Amino acid sequence: MHGLSRLGTGGNRSVSPSPPSSPRLRHGRHKNFSGGGGRGGKQSAADKILFLLISSVFRRKGVLLFAPLLYILGMLLFMGSLGFDVVSLKNAVVVVHRRLPPGSVYRGPQVFQKLWPFMEAESNASHNALMTTWNLKTHQGWKPCVNSIFSKSGFSELPKSNGFLIIEANGGLNQQRLSICDAVAVAWLLNATLVIPIFHLNSVWRDSSKFGDIFDEEFFIHALRNHVNVVRELPEDVLQKFNNNISKIVNLRVKGWSSPAHYLQKVLPKLQALGAVRIAPFSNRLAYSVPSNVQGLRCLSNFEALRFSEPIRTLADKMVERMVMKSSHTGGKYVSVHLRFEMDMVAFSCCEYDGGEEEKREMDLARERSWRGKFRRRGRVIRPAANRVDGKCPLTPLEVGMMLRGMGFDNNTSLFVAAGNIYKAEKYMAPLKQMFPLLETKDTLAIPEELAPFKGHSSRLAALDYTVCLHSEVFVTTQGGNFPHFLMGHRRYIYGGHAKTIKPDKRKLAPLFDNPHIG
Repeated sequence: MHGLSRLGTGGNRSVSPSPPSSPRLRHGRHKNFSGGGGRGGKQSAADKILFLLISSVFRRKGVLLFAPLLYILGMLLFMGSLGFDVVSLKNAVVVVHRRLPPGSVYRGPQVFQKLWPFMEAESNASHNALMTTWNLKTHQGWKPCVNSIFSKSGFSELPKSNGFLIIEANGGLNQQRLSICDAVAVAWLLNATLVIPIFHLNSVWRDSSKFGDIFDEEFFIHALRNHVNVVRELPEDVLQKFNNNISKIVNLRVKGWSSPAHYLQKVLPKLQALGAVRIAPFSNRLAYSVPSNVQGLRCLSNFEALRFSEPIRTLADKMVERMVMKSSHTGGKYVSVHLRFEMDMVAFSCCEYDGGEEEKREMDLARERSWRGKFRRRGRVIRPAANRVDGKCPLTPLEVGMMLRGMGFDNNTSLFVAAGNIYKAEKYMAPLKQMFPLLETKDTLAIPEELAPFKGHSSRLAALDYTVCLHSEVFVTTQGGNFPHFLMGHRRYIYGGHAKTIKPDKRKLAPLFDNPHIG
């Protein structure tokens, strides 16, 4: 509208002389604006504006005037924000409608309906990707991170401690695991005695488990004995200095991703002066890039010292044995999938699936419950379509199944799904079970009586999933996060540097799942 207004105003400034137009344009002008017998005044005005618009585009100044507008329009068309599909040609009139931007509609069910006949035709095929994918490659010179830095014997007695370090680990199982590994490295840097970390009750995970409920405390202390002194709690004499109240101990606010130098310059003097310091919260408080000896302590903590507690290990080992037995037709090999399609994850992603008022209401409530107004901040714009095209939406169980079937994993593949409470599980898990009838979860591998002590403790349940995935032939990650990152590293560590992992590129998958005519 603005372009037409500006050109119209320019057209009225006809008092200034202009070069004569070409004979072709003069002929066109005479033809279009002669008396015109049945045309009314309004129609003549519309013709005049249309003529001025077209003629101005052919003039040099008109092209310059419209260049920014044409550029913006082209970008919008390219990005999919604007678009038109031809619907029909009727009575010499082209009828068009606006095309929805890519990713604005969840088309997984339509794509599945199109591909399912092909999947059925390939069922029970002799070729299965589980048996043929990724031949073992030789990794010359590969050494576990622990062995490359530390030997396992010959350590002298640890020097006198500079004081006690108390940290508070928050988040879920693997966020807590990350904090513990960082705490061991920092305690080594400061020559401090590490108190068994305190677990903070997280608003999302809502698990009240203590360190000893998830990890083997005695084993943790013993495994680190030659590197860091670890105690279960503060000695009585130290606690009395702070009126027997741990909250009286000074809490140092350390910035995220702080360097080792920061701890030596800022934290160490306080530790030596006070005898004990707290750092809470301690999530992501040590930089990723650190010297190799500091990284070695992280590695030692994660892959050697942090062993799950005895109740978790006992049930997890049974589940692995049962999964191997159920996979006897493939030599005990199975595929594990970390599926992130819980309500909180779907809500946080700001992606739309079935859409509608019910889903919108559920997602709004979930966001408010867990993140308290974060998504209602002024200026925050939620663009579900852009998120999907950018690969930020969690893959649905249906999309994971179609991806695996497309890679050659047939319906004889034993599949273990590691997940929390799937959003609308009965609806969204049905097509995945249809594609992979030999699908198992912790709820099918363990009987209710075995799982009863773990119910209501999401971190302990996640530890069961972690162990079954750790021993799978192939591990599939679908969303990222601490669980798959720790698991991929752990699998490489125990399998000599070679572990079979599928990490899909969701940006490239998005247009495939958005195409209902695929086939």
